[in-house]
Amino acid sequence: MIIDCHVHPTAPGDDPRAVGEYMIHFADRVGIELMGQSLGPTFIQHATPGEIESDNDFNQTMIELFPERYFGYANLNPNYLRHSMDEIERRVVDGPFAGLKLWVALRCNHPNADAVARRAGELGAPILQHTFFRAGGNLPEESSPVHLAELAARHPATTFIAAHAGLNWEMGIGALIDSPNVLVDTCGFDPEMGYTEMAVRELGAERVVYGSDGSGRSFASQLAKVHGADISDEQKAQILGGNMKRVLGL
Repeated sequence: MIIDCHVHPTAPGDDPRAVGEYMIHFADRVGIELMGQSLGPTFIQHATPGEIESDNDFNQTMIELFPERYFGYANLNPNYLRHSMDEIERRVVDGPFAGLKLWVALRCNHPNADAVARRAGELGAPILQHTFFRAGGNLPEESSPVHLAELAARHPATTFIAAHAGLNWEMGIGALIDSPNVLVDTCGFDPEMGYTEMAVRELGAERVVYGSDGSGRSFASQLAKVHGADISDEQKAQILGGNMKRVLGL
């Protein structure tokens, strides 16, 4: 079973059914059975509560239309902490979402993120945290793996996924070595040789998960990071699906 832990509904189409069917068509060609959806049709940094609800409504409809093919991370902006806590109850406790997504809005080591991480741990809901080390400097309030390591240390019972492994993956992996409750995904950069091998060597195969960032990236180019890696077949199976099955409690 291949689980793509990181996709977005940015495929052509103007409604959840059209987008969902489009992405499933290409997922089927490469054997992806389940996709983890977050954000909305348009990527909105520093999203307002209304924009967050619109994104989450879109994704919730997709999940409900195709429950065997999608799971969701509810988008949050911890600057609006009360709203964030309400969205957790609405989307995860009462709704179909399996986890939470934190993007560019507030650095994740900010105290506001503690309440979110604490509740996620209580619910067994993983947090997919966007992490970048940009060559020209991060965007305002954009998190890096260093910030995530600080948050994860405060919440050892919560599972985090460092999206993009920091983009500069050598720095990202290094920053997260001592964060056992943080996994890294494979997406957000070109299929460069050496990434998967380094992640497995330094973190262990149990802390690496396949993600494509589709449709911003292709499924196949990101699968190549796993299929072409110099690691064992057992480790590839862990990365492609086994680890996310454990994280999601499947």
